[in-house]
Amino acid sequence: QVQLVESGGGLVQAGGSLRLSCAASGRTFSAGAMGWFRQAPGKEREFVATVSWAGTYKYYTDSVKGRFSISRDNAKNTVYLQMNSLKPEDAAVYYCAARWGGSNWSSALYPYWGQGTQVTVSS
Repeated sequence: QVQLVESGGGLVQAGGSLRLSCAASGRTFSAGAMGWFRQAPGKEREFVATVSWAGTYKYYTDSVKGRFSISRDNAKNTVYLQMNSLKPEDAAVYYCAARWGGSNWSSALYPYWGQGTQVTVSS
């Protein structure tokens, strides 16, 4: 079992930055991929970014490429999402997720989820 706890969300003006963190506990997660997803009110949960277990493979949804950066520190059992140049459309609850095996954009393939952290972007 893996427990995930997100932090770092908050209110930021458009154009600003936030760094989300996701701390993992329980079974070691260093052998699995991690992902960030988000869900805005009235919308389905969507993929944001994923990173492989070694941190060498990263993939982003098109809308955040060049603005967001995912990274992980396996020694600290933590994955990060650096979000720059935030836009009002980035506002959502952000969730981190973990899976054993390779990176994937499909939320259905991630069995472990955090409780989410709210990101609000004012225009």
